[in-house]
Amino acid sequence: MDNYKKHLLITGGAGFIGSHLVRLMVNRHPDYHIVNLDKLTYAGNLGNLKDVENKANYTFVKADICDFEDMQKIFAKYRIDGVIHLAAESHVDRSITDPFSFAKTNVIGTLNLLQAAKEAWKPDYTGKRFYHVSTDEVYGALQFDDPAFTEETNYNPHSPYSASKASSDHFVRAYHDTYGLPTLISNCSNNYGPYQFPEKLIPLIINNILHNKPLPVYGKGENIRDWLYVEDHVRAIDLIFHKGKPGDTYNIGGSNEWKNIDLINIVISITDRLLGRPEGTSKKLITYVTDRAGHDLRYAIDSSKLKNELGWKPSLTFEEGIEKTVRWYLSNQDWLANVTDGNYMRYYEEMYASR
Repeated sequence: MDNYKKHLLITGGAGFIGSHLVRLMVNRHPDYHIVNLDKLTYAGNLGNLKDVENKANYTFVKADICDFEDMQKIFAKYRIDGVIHLAAESHVDRSITDPFSFAKTNVIGTLNLLQAAKEAWKPDYTGKRFYHVSTDEVYGALQFDDPAFTEETNYNPHSPYSASKASSDHFVRAYHDTYGLPTLISNCSNNYGPYQFPEKLIPLIINNILHNKPLPVYGKGENIRDWLYVEDHVRAIDLIFHKGKPGDTYNIGGSNEWKNIDLINIVISITDRLLGRPEGTSKKLITYVTDRAGHDLRYAIDSSKLKNELGWKPSLTFEEGIEKTVRWYLSNQDWLANVTDGNYMRYYEEMYASR
């Protein structure tokens, strides 16, 4: 391990965003030892990382961030001097039915990592960084004509998920202000792209089209989200980790606002075309369901600070990114079948049937 310039712990690295980040860091920084820590819950899949699993600078550790003693041991064993923390419970619907799991993982898990880092690194934080990946949902909701969220927007979470992430953000800032821990936070908009677990909107729609199942739409489908291609997101994370100012927050957005129903129609059109069906064939599968409790109307991210201070910008237009995404899922139907077996399908069929 003495041959590496940095020993970087990435939590949640077998998940959607995490696996893209691990792949980027392993390949872009061969002089870094990348330690991927993941509990491997339903959304974690080591199959996402087959292409890097045998790289010399990559190590996987199966562990739970809620186990403080394990975190202490991992920091010591691997000489961790940098953290990018993505491990989280992240699905709003699940947080509504089971808020305690979200509080435990997202708040206590983050606190465990902060404390383990503080103990391992004190008294000299030179060269150390603790980067916490958060969400735009902590800011609450916007009306149709409101300006986009900035780093100065007050927190106003509305779901158990966003409340748990807001709390974890506050702990990260508290460790910076109280103990001097060199922390960074980013708040991102909705991600999309390959390897996303199909409880999320875009892969759910693609998967259900493939199997001629209902395409559930909350309310009238008028809720608006800002969509960010996952590979652009992880490029931003890499940049912020290396160039961001400790103690600062950076918003990462795609500048692609879409009503849910319009987005669904775009995905339907592309998927039908690529499957050789007349475009719009699958519109008959759209099924309007009772709106989610506390459903925020609109999210939009202003990424001006990240663009102006660090020079980041998206590499793909939304049209390019969504076409690339649909093509990936259609070319990887075995992956979809593997992750949608068993409890996942029963959970969602029961949930939508009850609305």
